[in-house]
Amino acid sequence: MTDERSEATQTERTVNVALVIERTGAEGPGERYALWVQGCPMRCAGCCNPEMLVFRERERRTARDLADEAIAQRSHGVEGVSLLGGEPFSQAEALAEVAERVRAAGLSVMVYTGFTIEELRAQSDPHVDALLAQTDLLVDGRYERERHSTARRWIGSDNQRLHFLTDRYREDDPRFAAPNTVEIRMKNGRITINGWPVHGAKTRLGG
Repeated sequence: MTDERSEATQTERTVNVALVIERTGAEGPGERYALWVQGCPMRCAGCCNPEMLVFRERERRTARDLADEAIAQRSHGVEGVSLLGGEPFSQAEALAEVAERVRAAGLSVMVYTGFTIEELRAQSDPHVDALLAQTDLLVDGRYERERHSTARRWIGSDNQRLHFLTDRYREDDPRFAAPNTVEIRMKNGRITINGWPVHGAKTRLGG
């Protein structure tokens, strides 16, 4: 008799994870579960996460596990999930499942991408389209160091745009006009910095 649980495990989609912060107020509106993926096809000068650019194995986790972990944070005031990187759309199939699961549980989804929304739609990739369909907020465009932004929240450079893809958030939400923030954490000898990008910043130091 076939073990259905074994078959389900074999077909589960996985995400190559660079970093998870279960609760942060610096990566989108409200408290959010932030997931950084490993690997990016772009090489933007001054990227604040240079260690996440190379496509190499870091930590493989199933979409189901990540979604369950994010959903569990609702009891701690988390209102949504932010997907960063690396490049989230390089792992669109698995992240679309994460996004679908968390939105079904009432959480919002925000995605940061180096592609423009026009480039994403032009790919005609069903997995890319599926992730876009599960996205409430999209920050798009490559980081341009010479156009580094200091005025707009959650925006790295002035060419980047914030797209409201659903009615979950409104542009006149006062949280979008609040100052940018940076968070610093220390755990097990590792310092983690996340939030408003600064020139040459690193997301992790030590450890």
